[in-house]
Amino acid sequence: MTQDLRLAIAAELSRSRSRTALLTGAVDDDDLTRQHSPLMSPLVWDLAHVANQEELWLVRDVGGRDPVRGDIDELYDAFKHARRDRPALPLLNPAEARAYTAQVRDKVLDVLDRVRFDPAERLLDGGFAFGMIVQHEQQHAETMLATHQLRTGPPVLTASPAPAAETAMKDEILIEAGRFVMGTDTEPWALDNERPAHTVDVPAFWIDAAPVTNGDYLAFMDAGGYDDPRWWSERGWAHRQNANLQAPLHWIRDHNGWLRDRFGRIDTVRHDEPVVHVCYFEAEAYAAWAGKRLPTEPEWEKAARFDPATGRSRRYPWGDDPPGPRHANLGQRHLGPASAGAYPDGASPQGVHQLIGDVWEWTSSGFHPYPGFAAFPYREYSEVFFGGDYRVLRGGSFGTDPAACRGTFRNWDHPIRRQIFSGFRCARDAA
Repeated sequence: MTQDLRLAIAAELSRSRSRTALLTGAVDDDDLTRQHSPLMSPLVWDLAHVANQEELWLVRDVGGRDPVRGDIDELYDAFKHARRDRPALPLLNPAEARAYTAQVRDKVLDVLDRVRFDPAERLLDGGFAFGMIVQHEQQHAETMLATHQLRTGPPVLTASPAPAAETAMKDEILIEAGRFVMGTDTEPWALDNERPAHTVDVPAFWIDAAPVTNGDYLAFMDAGGYDDPRWWSERGWAHRQNANLQAPLHWIRDHNGWLRDRFGRIDTVRHDEPVVHVCYFEAEAYAAWAGKRLPTEPEWEKAARFDPATGRSRRYPWGDDPPGPRHANLGQRHLGPASAGAYPDGASPQGVHQLIGDVWEWTSSGFHPYPGFAAFPYREYSEVFFGGDYRVLRGGSFGTDPAACRGTFRNWDHPIRRQIFSGFRCARDAA
């Protein structure tokens, strides 16, 4: 069993590094060191940062080895330098960053060969520390993918088209009132904010069977939704005016309608795809216009995990099996959301579709700890963000890797953010 775990971890480490290599190798050194948006780090910073975290946790902490590059820890500490300031730092150049990542990985694989997965040590139980680093690298891969979306120049990334719809969709699904278990105590690589499992009583509600599509959102735009303060919260309307929001990010108006720029390729906006690159305030305004609201985080998770037939919470909407190509649009397999109804095998028991993958879904909930929360293995992953000006997003996007996405996984961001692969679905009270 221990050897199986070693092999599984080695495979996940290799798979994550291959994706990092793809995203950093697709551009030249000038693009790697350039800051494509003040919201994002230069790609070369992300490259060395994932290696530095790997060194800190796996080489030094788990392995007890001497530092590989103890002199650069501060440069790659995400809490010490804001993204906008990172290009001015004396960062490793692309060649140095690649050499550093390779040197760290060699030492990590040696640690992996020798480590004992002691259940009495939380950092090693089930290979948690390795799983944390795999997820960290995959999270930065999604961040780097978002940076690619913001860069200018000819397209450099390719992928097969996302699948078309396979099934007709209902508009809404009723989720009956009742208690369910939210969070987890059993997922071996679950992060601290997903824990502990706890029972939540949720009143009955309706939830959209699929994420809001571009066609749905265009109806809101055509009805003057961006110009009518009735649909916007006070903060949302102020942001809409200050930022001059008129359409989702990366949409382009021409004489025939709306186009979108996706990783350097200009194409017509597809009406059947989930809308992406909208901020929380835009999602909130659409929901108000539609006579609905955004789901709370417990509502979203109950719709995604609760099985009425067994009364238990699943790992994923379709069951406990890991995500496959028939279940969800994950892992940068495609470079955009799939059509609504494209993954019938991934639906929940009650018939809610595409809760995992395609687009991160805004909820109305702020980011707070669960009852009994305990920071592990460090406060800066979750605890320092609790109670801030954040909204929780759930479900992952087409750029989220399966290793960093499950029914309990929680993401969070400021309500003005649009560079992330964010969309939403609506809900309403059953009454």
